[in-house]
Amino acid sequence: MVPAGYLAKRVETDTSWLANDQVDDIYSLSNCISDNFGDYTGFWKHNNYWLFNSPATIRALAEEAGFDLAGTKLFYYEVFEQQYHDTGLWQTFTAENSLHTSVEVPATKQLEGFDIVTFSLGPVPECSCLSCNYMAETVPVNCHCLLETFDTAFTLLSQDVFKGCEPGPYRIFAVYSVNEKKEG
Repeated sequence: MVPAGYLAKRVETDTSWLANDQVDDIYSLSNCISDNFGDYTGFWKHNNYWLFNSPATIRALAEEAGFDLAGTKLFYYEVFEQQYHDTGLWQTFTAENSLHTSVEVPATKQLEGFDIVTFSLGPVPECSCLSCNYMAETVPVNCHCLLETFDTAFTLLSQDVFKGCEPGPYRIFAVYSVNEKKEG
């Protein structure tokens, strides 16, 4: 897994639309259900993974842009070095190299699970197959609508369980919560 960066999100706790009583909230990387802290792309402070190199970068951008971080939760992400294609092949990918990526790995982090994210438009994270495409109704997920293990994510993708959810390729992200008080 490769350090991909940080993102502050407004975690959605209304999961009544999802037919899975196990799910309490949505920790997906996708912006579809749990909103990002703001529309940050136009400021070009993000890295090659369209995330942030440090919590400090998020705080500085929020101050500059007037984004309110109250009510957000800080996440740290790592990404598997290969992506799965609709053709049934795993292929190594490299992040877009036009932006500066130097992710500060957090001193402490809590693994929450693994997300399957689509990337049909290039480097920008799109939909989570688990939440956006309701696959959490058919595959076992934890209370944050994430897969428990990397092996489960890899196996489900390799078995084409997510075929037809969204256009691929698909990438596996480890999702960590981070204590904001302790991180730069």
